[in-house]
Amino acid sequence: MQEPFQSELTPEDAETISKNLTRIAERSQRALAELARLQADPSNSADIGRAFVEAATRLFSDPVENVQRQIRLGEQVLNFYGTLVADATGASAGAAAPPVRADRRFRDPAWEQHPVFNFIKGSYLLASDFIDREMRDMPGVEAKTAQTVRFYTKQFVDALAPSNFILTNPEVLRETLSSKGENLVNGLDNLIDDLERGDGDLVVKMTDLDAFEIGRNVAVTEGHVVYQNDLMQLIQYAPTTDTVYRRPLLIVPPWINKYYILDLRPENSLVRWCVDQGYTVFVLSWVNPGPEISYKKYEDYVIEGPLAALDAIEAATGERKASVVGYCIGGTLMATALAYMAATGDDRVAACTLLATQVDFSEPGELGVYLDETKVAALERRMREHNGLLDGAAMASAFNMLRSNDLIWSFFVNNYLLGREPMPFDLLYWNSDATRIPAPVHSYYLRNMYLDNQLVVPEALTVRGVPIDLRKIKTPIYLQAAQDDHIAPYHSVFKGTHSFAGPVRFMLAGSGHIAGVVNPPSAAKYRHWTNERIQGYADADEWLTDATEHPGSWWPDWHAWLSRRSGKRLPAREVGGGALAPIESAPGSYVRVRADRMKARGAA
Repeated sequence: MQEPFQSELTPEDAETISKNLTRIAERSQRALAELARLQADPSNSADIGRAFVEAATRLFSDPVENVQRQIRLGEQVLNFYGTLVADATGASAGAAAPPVRADRRFRDPAWEQHPVFNFIKGSYLLASDFIDREMRDMPGVEAKTAQTVRFYTKQFVDALAPSNFILTNPEVLRETLSSKGENLVNGLDNLIDDLERGDGDLVVKMTDLDAFEIGRNVAVTEGHVVYQNDLMQLIQYAPTTDTVYRRPLLIVPPWINKYYILDLRPENSLVRWCVDQGYTVFVLSWVNPGPEISYKKYEDYVIEGPLAALDAIEAATGERKASVVGYCIGGTLMATALAYMAATGDDRVAACTLLATQVDFSEPGELGVYLDETKVAALERRMREHNGLLDGAAMASAFNMLRSNDLIWSFFVNNYLLGREPMPFDLLYWNSDATRIPAPVHSYYLRNMYLDNQLVVPEALTVRGVPIDLRKIKTPIYLQAAQDDHIAPYHSVFKGTHSFAGPVRFMLAGSGHIAGVVNPPSAAKYRHWTNERIQGYADADEWLTDATEHPGSWWPDWHAWLSRRSGKRLPAREVGGGALAPIESAPGSYVRVRADRMKARGAA
């Protein structure tokens, strides 16, 4: 085993370390100066403080039980220590079995092989599991308060992981000694670069931003923009089959992200796969808005988004009816559009697929921690101060905190402690390609969906004066959810099965918000569950007890459902063969507009 902290230092090594310490001190001053520019948002600190006070009052209301819990934790740690000592002295029959769960943060062999680091790791995991149980067992604490306490406690516990510190991470310690501190110098350089690129905000670099280019190695499915307005470009993709289904397929992505999450590379592109199955695919590519359209409203996104796209598709193909797919917020928008269409007698949508989409927000999951009147009002003030727009990086930071170990601390260790550049990864390139949001749209969405849950209240909302009622939607709906989705939890998505008047097929996929959707059959990954019955279940877990588990991707199940509603096959349509001439080649110009902080160092 490679010892992490044994090294013979020569005088030359000592001189190198001394120089690097000087460089570290200089860069630390720069980093601190940049960090001082960060403006902490105190808007929710009082709410968090009140939540912790209430939780602590409940937790410590029984001093005897509290002491007993602490004693039980101490016994676990001592037993773990005893096992390690017995193993190190040969008193045990074999290697000590780890008494705690596996964790990706502790993959380096030294965490298991070296008794000191094994004890540090094991003690931390025992303590963090103990804290997690304590936070989940708070009788008498209001649900919202308990959720807030659990969330921020988890952030604190994750931040204190021994993997995040130089002296308690064997890999970092080994690298520091072998490089004579060069890794820490490089790490501070990376930190300063991230601060400067974020213009005062810490925007952690998650991938090599120069390794990808939209239209070159991501978003490469062949097609053309055939329509555009202030809010979106409509892309029609070239056929790859001799015949296609009669009814075109429109995909409506979230307006808070770039559409190409569904068209990263040919081998994992949902767009390309749909084209290869014989669908005439159109994708709505939202604009990355600037101040000139910061006045746009939610209802503008409905009318100028999917409804305008349906008009254009009819002009391009001659087909009045089409199928639609809405992803995440794009699905919520599409459900709103369907209700508007139902109220106005518009039956152009033959089938609708909603991916990771919430329409009932009564149980929004961990995102609800960020959302109450105080926090939304503070966010509205921020948007007013920033040209009436929400910077997409702010939204991305909130999503990243839902998976802080994977999307924050892993990069903290790699970039700042090990001093390495992140690896090229197309998904994380997309994740870093943030988009802005007009303030009226975002405020409307947060208040009417998350805070007040108005979309499921009949006629509580209107679009251009037309009352919205989801119960009037008779369109067949395929409702997809993902088992580990932290953004649109499957319990919340399932509630949508009771919101529509037409037939609904609910399908639960494995993995999370992205991988649960982008899971091509060729990958042979994950699993999914189906249940032909939808009525009579109180919640998703009850539905799941009667569901059938299937290995691999859910795409074939969806294709079987959609193809039956897509009409007969006819000769493939060429782009530009209808009334709409191509404007420019896919992926179009709207998707190329980046936020300044997305640009890599030295990029245009």
